[in-house]
Amino acid sequence: MKKKGLIFASKFPKVKTYNKMPNATKVLVVDDSPAIVDSIEMMLDFEGFEIEKFYKGSDMLKTLNVDSKPNVILMDMWLSGEDGRDICREIKSDENLKDIPVLIMSASRGLEQSALEAGADAFIAKPFDLGDMVDRLKTYAK
Repeated sequence: MKKKGLIFASKFPKVKTYNKMPNATKVLVVDDSPAIVDSIEMMLDFEGFEIEKFYKGSDMLKTLNVDSKPNVILMDMWLSGEDGRDICREIKSDENLKDIPVLIMSASRGLEQSALEAGADAFIAKPFDLGDMVDRLKTYAK
């Protein structure tokens, strides 16, 4: 007796997680919420971006280097035990990395000014419209 569910499922191709197209816009996504990271990742992958995801800003900082700089960083302001503004300041104070656009997201809408003062190139309020986010990433990734 055949199991229909297994036969049915095997006919579908596996979903790829990262877009490795040549010259794809590389975005580092940093948020401590796996649900938010996953939703952003799905949308950006669909739009043709190359995505690298992190749940801690300090982990993302360890990977940044001159040879493989991302086109843009999309980062939450409030990370577990870390402040995205401090991480942004570190990036912007490094001569080799300061030109990477950093977009900070937060549900705390009143903190837009402090994100910009920390060096963020833009602020995205949560909840956000994914289409608007894609447009902003395309604008800053040039």
